[in-house]
Amino acid sequence: MLPFSATMSLYLSMASFALAASITPGPVNILVLSSGVQFGFRPSLRLVFGATAGFCLLLLLIGLGLHQLLETFPQLTTVIQWAGVAFLLFMAWKLFSSNGELGKSDAGSGPSVMTGAVMQWLNPKAWLASIAGMGAYASSGAPTLIWEFTAIYFVICFAAIACWAYAGAFLSRFLGEPSRIRMFNRAMAILLAASAIYLILG
Repeated sequence: MLPFSATMSLYLSMASFALAASITPGPVNILVLSSGVQFGFRPSLRLVFGATAGFCLLLLLIGLGLHQLLETFPQLTTVIQWAGVAFLLFMAWKLFSSNGELGKSDAGSGPSVMTGAVMQWLNPKAWLASIAGMGAYASSGAPTLIWEFTAIYFVICFAAIACWAYAGAFLSRFLGEPSRIRMFNRAMAILLAASAIYLILG
């Protein structure tokens, strides 16, 4: 058993990794930001929770040995990549074609838990981050470390992604008019499409 100081240092390192990986711009955070603008902070927490839970489930399963499946069947990586590209382009189109109304006519197609979870599972970078994280902090395969890292990641990831939803809700005060929100959503759609193209070329 590690001394208290060493244990705390390990936890802080885990939290730092989770924060750096979760708060930096990416497809999920772009979608959450746009959701915050159009639907507000509280409704967007469904998307935040879905993205957090989806990633942490992936992280946990990687720690328990799921990465071995990719090593055995490397073609699965290509399948995930192209499925991710298709899903990102679909979400980009939904954003681009949004009417910009603040949580009214588009409420039925607003953010969902499943959307966030699916985006994480179809994002090759989420798989790489999970493998890298578990390799760095739970390479021994100790169940306690795997669960502790996943629990810490959940808290940090939820808070980090929620910041993007809050930022979007804050921005909506200045955008106000549907025409401005349409322009914002289209800019976010272009960024999502660019992320999809990056997955193809990267």
